[in-house]
Amino acid sequence: MLSAPASSPRWVRWWFRGAAIYGTTALLASFAAPEVTTLPQLAFTLTALAFQLVFWIISRDPVRYRPMMLAGVFEKAAFGVPALVLARGSTTAIFGAVDLILGVGFLLAWRATPQR
Repeated sequence: MLSAPASSPRWVRWWFRGAAIYGTTALLASFAAPEVTTLPQLAFTLTALAFQLVFWIISRDPVRYRPMMLAGVFEKAAFGVPALVLARGSTTAIFGAVDLILGVGFLLAWRATPQR
């Protein structure tokens, strides 16, 4: 007897898709900043843009890519925690807080998504 394939809750797809859209928009907007872009800033932005593609891929098949959700949690914490600690009271801290909220959502999504 065949069982139905496991599926994730619908909100999981939308959470990752929304995170990818938000992240891509915020990161591309950083290129419009009037400051001179340094190599570390460029490297950070392009690496973060690559992760937005990962979030989009996860949104397409959350059950298949469930293990990658934990990498997403780490990616969000890796920016969010330092941004809140080191940039208190700045715009960067606001983006850090948003990333931490997204990271908590990724962790909840990981828990809500069944294993393959």
